[in-house]
Amino acid sequence: MERPPNLAAAIESAAEALIGVLDSATSRHTVSVSPTQLRVLSLIVSHPDTNVNRLAELLDVVPSSASRLCDRLEAVGLLRRVADPRDRREVRLIPTAAAETLLRDLQERRHLAVQTVLDRMPSRAQHELLLALVAFSQAATAAAPQAGSDSAARTA
Repeated sequence: MERPPNLAAAIESAAEALIGVLDSATSRHTVSVSPTQLRVLSLIVSHPDTNVNRLAELLDVVPSSASRLCDRLEAVGLLRRVADPRDRREVRLIPTAAAETLLRDLQERRHLAVQTVLDRMPSRAQHELLLALVAFSQAATAAAPQAGSDSAARTA
């Protein structure tokens, strides 16, 4: 089957629509946490034992910027800094129970928002979308190691 010439544009348009759905679910949340702060919390939850330097690497920012983001999250009770029991010179970033609840609630809101859109699609289209997304994810993952080699050159 030949690829339609506007497939990349259609994917970009669908991605923008998805971002709109997710942003809408996020904006209805009652806690005033910026998208960057939500990203920081998500990174810390998905990368246990993260310190400020590692967070800065994940965000591609300087450590002082990452530290200021952590200061703000700590001030609103969403993050704690704890000495690493293995090396007390290291300080680990730990999400609070409030942060985990916030992220879980947000994930549920986003899931429901996406499900609402999917429910408007015919079952066959949903199944085809699932297959296409799995194939896209596999292709993107297969290409990732090549893209990573460029970033190593940037650090010099």
